[in-house]
Amino acid sequence: MYKTQAEALEFVQTFKSKVDNTNESREIVLCAPFTTLGAMSKNLHGSRIRLGAQNIHWEDAGAYTGEIAGPMLTEIGVNYVIIGHSERRQYFGETDETVNLRLLAAQKHGLIPILCVGESKSQRDAGETEKIIINQLKRDLVDVDQNNLVIAYEPIWAIGTGDTCESTEANRVIGLIREQLTNKNVPIQYGGSVKPNNIDEIMKQSEIDGALVGGASLDPADFASIVNYQ
Repeated sequence: MYKTQAEALEFVQTFKSKVDNTNESREIVLCAPFTTLGAMSKNLHGSRIRLGAQNIHWEDAGAYTGEIAGPMLTEIGVNYVIIGHSERRQYFGETDETVNLRLLAAQKHGLIPILCVGESKSQRDAGETEKIIINQLKRDLVDVDQNNLVIAYEPIWAIGTGDTCESTEANRVIGLIREQLTNKNVPIQYGGSVKPNNIDEIMKQSEIDGALVGGASLDPADFASIVNYQ
């Protein structure tokens, strides 16, 4: 929940110039608040940067105050949508059942969902990481098309804490996630205190296909340096 429309457009202007020469094989997605999406879509038209939303409701319309529907997103050129982020699960009562409904709605409207999974500090300390993540995937992915999907492993204990999961451990867990999938080619990202000073090590790992960047994405120079990792 950052940036007004004016601030978002200022960010885009600075950021676009810093990724002009980025490797063409890298996909860049900005997942912004609902109020900025329309203005950003116009500003990003013709650029290589894709646009994502931070949530979607499972119905196309209805009495769901505060929610947003698929047609509202596709109309303004949104391509991706984050679903099941730990903050949605932790603060807003998101469950695996509602995550599944949102995933199906996103795919129904041609959006690519970015499914977030991950364990809390207490779950990790109790040795339940594997069980928690396997159960999340089992419930979240019911009837979901794995050919139109991105998954992000975001250990909750590493989000906004500055406490990054060791890259080798993130790689191990992401390998575990891949083992649960019928489509082994689903792009799987790591998210959790990703910064310019650790992105190179993260992206050297064999199972990690990308990064879901939080706080460090708010500064266009920092985010560009992450996108342009070596």
